Amino acid sequence: MTTTRTNKAWASNALAFATAATVTAIVTFTLHARVAADETPNSRPPMPVAQTQYKLQLSFEREQRFLGLIQAASRSQIGFEVPGAISEILVREGQAVAAGSPLASLDTQALVARRAAAAFDVDRASAELELASARTQRRAPLVKSGAISAQLFDDTRLAEKAVTSAFAAATAQLRALDIDLEKSVLRAPYAARIGRQLLDRGAVTQPGSAVFTLTSIADREAHIGVAVEQAQFLEVGQIYPLQWRSQSVRATLLAVRADVNPISMTTVAIFSVPADVEAFDGEPVSVSLPRTEPETGGWLPLSALIEGERGIWTVLALRERDNATLAVREAVEVLHVSGDQAYVRGSINDGDLVIADGVHRIAPGTLVAPISSSSVTLAEH
Repeated sequence: MTTTRTNKAWASNALAFATAATVTAIVTFTLHARVAADETPNSRPPMPVAQTQYKLQLSFEREQRFLGLIQAASRSQIGFEVPGAISEILVREGQAVAAGSPLASLDTQALVARRAAAAFDVDRASAELELASARTQRRAPLVKSGAISAQLFDDTRLAEKAVTSAFAAATAQLRALDIDLEKSVLRAPYAARIGRQLLDRGAVTQPGSAVFTLTSIADREAHIGVAVEQAQFLEVGQIYPLQWRSQSVRATLLAVRADVNPISMTTVAIFSVPADVEAFDGEPVSVSLPRTEPETGGWLPLSALIEGERGIWTVLALRERDNATLAVREAVEVLHVSGDQAYVRGSINDGDLVIADGVHRIAPGTLVAPISSSSVTLAEH
């Protein structure tokens, strides 16, 4: 009796479990069917996308950058023109000096003594000239009256001429010593900055020996090597933008040299650097010049590009099929990048509409709803 009741209870439990499993299966199947129906592509609304138009052109312009250096308009190694021992150094390295400023001086004791002697020679020659001139004036009437011979008067006249020459020579010697005294002070030939000091106090210098190196402060220039094919389009007198210390500097083109560097195949363009640019001699500077590249293609925003395997780039073009707009993958080649724009060519045609942004969330074949192309603006090139 007990066994029969146990069997009936077990059978009842098994039936209940089977019924519950069947209901669960039916519900699960129904839910999956509904989800599948909801995820059918035809039931999804088209994804809104920004579009831009691909316009084909035969060439494009790009900026080509050339490097150079800022140089002082004048560089000099200067020294004394007269020999002597340096008695005083009046400036230091790196100091800015005005034109005519004294830089160093020589010991002038010997020159001062020689000048004093030359001054005495001038005084003596002046007295002799005065005496000879008076003698000539007294004897001139006597030779006319026959009181003295013509030979004696000629001796008097020529003696005066010799004394005149001696006086001129003594005066010239005195002037030469005055010049040497002036040149015993070394002065800046132009407004400059002191570079290196090559000799110090006590050194005996000879004419031509350098004491300082100078670089001019005003009229600095930028010497930039430019490709020959670009240099022929440069116009002397025109203003070009230079890049210096991450700043843009407007500079006038002064000249283009006629020689070409055989290694770099560039010539040198010389620009005038504005006075308010406080650049050091030898600082780097560059110029960007436009260059036309004869390559057929068109501009697209970088956000429209998709990088694929092995460096292949693609875009998503808009294609009309069955009254619907689909995103279709097209291969392109990137020829040049400028800012946030890329110049490309490939399997897209002139006038094609391309998805301009958000391409990484759109799969090829997706239904899309293009936004007006006025919402995407390409940079002018």
